[in-house]
Amino acid sequence: MKTFSSIQELQAFKGMEAGPSEWHRVTQEEVNLFADATGDHQWIHVDPERARRESPFGGPVAHGFFTLSLLPMLTERITLVHGLKSRVNYGLDKVRFTAPVPVGAKLRIRATLQTVDDEGAGGVKVAWLVTFEIEGGDKPVCVALSLAKLYF
Repeated sequence: MKTFSSIQELQAFKGMEAGPSEWHRVTQEEVNLFADATGDHQWIHVDPERARRESPFGGPVAHGFFTLSLLPMLTERITLVHGLKSRVNYGLDKVRFTAPVPVGAKLRIRATLQTVDDEGAGGVKVAWLVTFEIEGGDKPVCVALSLAKLYF
């Protein structure tokens, strides 16, 4: 876990990588709950038997947005900023789902700090290039530029 206690420590970390996180196994239950929460019940995600028969992936796969939704949980496992009054999600740039995530697979992230921009009044906007990896995979399954505002 990489910890930070000041804006200066964040700035000094630019260009460096935090992680990898611990592995997180993607379960069918999680995928089904995500489908219920979003209304996206496409069979390739929620019908394991049909997915095994008809899918080009040989079984059910997680929604791309489900994979992305693991970002906050996995980020908390690789970075900690002490002394924050608040952290606000500012958005995402350049999100790509570069490979499928089969149900049952294990995911983890790595994150490289790209920018730390002064927002005034004790705040900074940070951009992390986040790469989601699948255990045994030869390429990332998702890559995104994650933006947040941190207030000290």
